[in-house]
Amino acid sequence: MKKLMFALALAGLATGAMAQENEIPTKKYSVATNSFWSNWYVQVGGEFNAAYTNQEKLGNKNPFSVDRGTFGFEAAVGKWFTPVIGLRTKFQGIWAKAVNDGDDHHSYKYWTIHEDVMFNLSNAFCGYNEKRFWNIAPYVGIGYINRMEASDAADRNSEYREPTYNVGIYNSFRINRRLAAYLDVWGMAMEGSLDAFNSYKNQGENDWHAHKKTESRYWDKLVGVSVGLNINLGKTIGWNKVPDVDALMAMNKEQLDALNNSLKEQQDENARLRNLLANQKPGETKTVKEFATTPVSVFFNINRTKIASRKDLVNVKELAEYAKANNKKLVVTGYADSKTGTAAINQRLSEGRAKAVANELVKMGVSRDNIVVESKGGVNDIAPFSYNRRAIVKLQ
Repeated sequence: MKKLMFALALAGLATGAMAQENEIPTKKYSVATNSFWSNWYVQVGGEFNAAYTNQEKLGNKNPFSVDRGTFGFEAAVGKWFTPVIGLRTKFQGIWAKAVNDGDDHHSYKYWTIHEDVMFNLSNAFCGYNEKRFWNIAPYVGIGYINRMEASDAADRNSEYREPTYNVGIYNSFRINRRLAAYLDVWGMAMEGSLDAFNSYKNQGENDWHAHKKTESRYWDKLVGVSVGLNINLGKTIGWNKVPDVDALMAMNKEQLDALNNSLKEQQDENARLRNLLANQKPGETKTVKEFATTPVSVFFNINRTKIASRKDLVNVKELAEYAKANNKKLVVTGYADSKTGTAAINQRLSEGRAKAVANELVKMGVSRDNIVVESKGGVNDIAPFSYNRRAIVKLQ
């Protein structure tokens, strides 16, 4: 009689042993809005630039030529307003080279500051991912450039201050939550003669003045490559994804239906056991044996082989005690849901889940020789489909 009452109580416990999903579905392209002080960053780095001027006679167009290129540095501060759009203020300089002919490529000093509008294509086309290793962001901008020193001594006192028009492709490579390395390929154009060198200088006063009137029609260019570190500032870095309410409601309905079905099954089982109890003759143990043959499920989260809830092991322990007392073998069968993952991944998951439950049985005192481990890969036997991520324990 005591065994039979224990069986009835154990059947009631099964209603609390359902799996709990920890996943919350989110929208791929939607994120929660952050405060103005969130998602700021600073950048520091070095650059290599090459000049292409309107008056040059140098035949070699190689940007890495020592006649054309030189080094500089840069610093910037910026903010991402969304995962796709941001603004950046960038300072750079301070050396460039005049490019005139093979014998005349003096260095001169300049500085420029410009405001760039950034477009993160990785987030735009692939969805926001805080842990993505590589992000690519083209940008356009406008700024101001000042030449501090001319390349040619005769024009050293001439002034040059003009707007700049900037384009580039910014690449960042994640190191950790705070740091990223970056590679910035850029170009800028400005009207007039940035290096203050004019090939008309020695052609007579009239030609020189005529050129001065028309030099604004010409454009000098700088192109370059920058490398450095991006440092994220503040407490809030990145964005939280917006929950997909429709998917969440559908999931909740699916889980509620499953719980209702499970409750009905347990109520039917309890009614059956009570009926057997009412008709059982003194000394019979048939009811307990029939209950012991009922499979017990242990559930897992998606892509995991760690048991989702230790509560599932309550029923497993009672089945293990029965198997030990009656020298019975237990069969542990692992499953994965067939709607997610490849066949190979699902087979690996089902094997790992079966082994995880088998290890728990050993801890409960069941001999490993009395445990049979099986794996069935991906299945779609029960609803909701997430409940197929399980392992079943039963008597052989």
